[in-house]
Amino acid sequence: MSARAGEVFDTDRVVSDIEALLAQPVPAAGPTIREDEPVPDGEWAETRGEGFLIIPLWEGKSLTGVYDPEWTEAVEAAEAHLAVLVQELHRRWGTHREVAMHLPLFRKQADEPMPPLFQALCDNDSYGDLTVWGPVPVGDELGVDRWVGISVGHSDGDAPLVMVAVVSDRPIIELEE
Repeated sequence: MSARAGEVFDTDRVVSDIEALLAQPVPAAGPTIREDEPVPDGEWAETRGEGFLIIPLWEGKSLTGVYDPEWTEAVEAAEAHLAVLVQELHRRWGTHREVAMHLPLFRKQADEPMPPLFQALCDNDSYGDLTVWGPVPVGDELGVDRWVGISVGHSDGDAPLVMVAVVSDRPIIELEE
């Protein structure tokens, strides 16, 4: 579960969250740190690591005990939210590209090393392929390059669908086989 559990998807809020994430400093080095909300909720709120930040943007309802057609409707609704967000970010930043997450998933299953960004996405069960833009403009700062990635997915059939945003100070590129 994430800090966004129970919130209604709102494109304007999500875009605002991404813009705020872009304005944050990105750690140049160091360990990957997951930050949770304070007790009692304690849900995932942010992950910081070498060259990146990851936040949840939206979380759907639990799919425990949900079967077709409701399960399919939940997946389609999440994908529709992502499509609306992609369209808005495309309008702002232009063409995007896709970065597949199947190789990081396979590496996690095989307990093989991978770059910290992909390790953090896997550790947060963020297995949806990334839609990536970059470099994107960051306010009035000159000489600062940032890449943005968004995805929606879940760890298994019962887990809620979660939309995440990634901001990186280095290109987000697909892992090689």
